[in-house]
Amino acid sequence: MPLEMNRDVFITCAVTGSGSTQDKSPHVPRSPKQIADSAIAAAKAGAAVVHCHVRDPETGAPSRDLKLYREVTDRIRDAEVDVVLNLTAGMGGDIVFGAPNPLPTQAGTDMVSAEERVAHVAECLPEICTLDCGTMNFAEADYVMTNTPGMLTAMGRMMTELGVKPEIEAFDTGHLWYAKQLVKDGVLDSPALVQLCMGVPWGAPDDLNTFMAMVNNVPDDWTFSAFGLGRNQMPIAAASVLAGGNVRVGLEDNLMLDRGVLATNEALVGRAVEIIERLGAKVIGPDAVRETLGLVKRAPRG
Repeated sequence: MPLEMNRDVFITCAVTGSGSTQDKSPHVPRSPKQIADSAIAAAKAGAAVVHCHVRDPETGAPSRDLKLYREVTDRIRDAEVDVVLNLTAGMGGDIVFGAPNPLPTQAGTDMVSAEERVAHVAECLPEICTLDCGTMNFAEADYVMTNTPGMLTAMGRMMTELGVKPEIEAFDTGHLWYAKQLVKDGVLDSPALVQLCMGVPWGAPDDLNTFMAMVNNVPDDWTFSAFGLGRNQMPIAAASVLAGGNVRVGLEDNLMLDRGVLATNEALVGRAVEIIERLGAKVIGPDAVRETLGLVKRAPRG
């Protein structure tokens, strides 16, 4: 893929995630109202897409509760600001092995069927949902993020049949390799949408050589976006624009605006807008994203 700056950039805000960040910042939203309000604020600040997980409103622990997803979806769609909704489908493939013996698995293991992993997508019909395109050791000592080829084929077919655009989450080059196979097999439509996930232990590190290796493995007619964790969130945002891509920021990936300054989602989006515009590019809105990706806006219920 040739290095060519993207002049029309969309921003995705990853609003809350499923990591153990809920007690590290008061700005990480927990309840459906808090998540939706933060997503709406991010949209007003310039995000064309909001990527949402849900959490237990009391504990902040990640959840797959359909009622929570339904409430978040309805609140965002009923808002006065337009935004493309992107729901995670990453949960339900979690294995936590025991120590010193790997079996039986430990608390935190959550392995369910493809149908259950996509149930909230079928219920809420977001315009986009994520598809984590591989299995990997993921940060913690005994936790493995599990996405087998068979599971990805089943989930991908369901998303395609539902008319929901999969956002391929690529944490390493092999994930892009398999994503291209899913398109070749007719499971996913082409051109596809990819999120390059940089600096997540133990996937692709967030150095520029690795980043460009990821970019160069994205087919020319696909659309890609990228994010980095923590202090590298904004540098990767700038690198993605320069390499022809789009930008993801948000509290899922980074809690800080500056050293010692806790961020909000809207502040991170505002910082990304400033970076994009200073590079000479334009931040585009949800209608332009829909036109680029072939999405159809969903109407509110009722």
